[in-house]
Parts: sequence; C-alpha cells; structure tokens
Amino acid sequence: MNIFEAIRKDHDTQRSLLEKLISTSGDTKKRDQIFKDIKNELEVHANAEERHFYKPLISNDMMQDKARHGIAEHHEIDELIEKLEETDYDSSAWLKIAKDLKEKVEHHLDDEEHTFFQLAGKVFSETKKKSLAKDYTDYMKTNI
Repeated sequence: MNIFEAIRKDHDTQRSLLEKLISTSGDTKKRDQIFKDIKNELEVHANAEERHFYKPLISNDMMQDKARHGIAEHHEIDELIEKLEETDYDSSAWLKIAKDLKEKVEHHLDDEEHTFFQLAGKVFSETKKKSLAKDYTDYMKTNI
C-alpha cells in the first residue's frame, strides 16, 4: 500500500460518517455517537496526514503552497467541529453546521485526491510512498 491508498481509505470512512451524520436528527444517542466518531476520525486523520504527508511535502517548492493550503483547510474543519460542539444537538443550526462541515471536508478530500496526490506522486519515490503509508497507518492505528 502507498500513502495515497492509505489516505484514500480513510477518506472513504469520512465520507460515510459524514453522510450518516447529516441523516441524524435531534438530540439522540445516534447523533452523539456518529458526531464523536467523525470528530475523532477527522482529528486523528489530520494529525497523521500533517505528519506523514504534508510535512514531507512542505520543503518541496512545487508543493509548499499546496501543503500549506491543506493544513489551513484542516484548521477550518476544526473550527466547524468546535461550532458543532457549542451548538445544541436539537438546534436547527446544528444540522446546517453539520452540512457545512460535510461540504468543507468533501471539498478538502477532493482537492487532495484530484490535485495534491497527482503532484505529490511526482515528488515521492515509490519507496518513500510505501514508507509514508506505513508511518501513516501505524499512527492511525495507535490513535483512533
């Protein structure tokens, strides 16, 4: 497995959780559990990605701006999660923020999969892609 396949696998998990999240309603155990799951998944994924994907790219001239942009989007996602934490589950605003989160995350994932991965593929050797995948998946396993 290479770094792109490892990250894409987690992206699929995130898309699925976000879909489930916006289909919930009210102050329910289901909404609470799915929110906790997606919050943890996004947080651990962002940390793993910043360490084992963006950090090795940031020193490359071609990728520096892209890496910074990706990290900035992680912070925007964190802010939306904080807004959700500050909003009551049964508030009508909660679902709107959850939909904003889904949109922001999906935009970020699409950016990575359709732009960043292709460019990063030119930067990393095959050996590096595999070693980054191992480091990334090890981090995910021990923190999720």
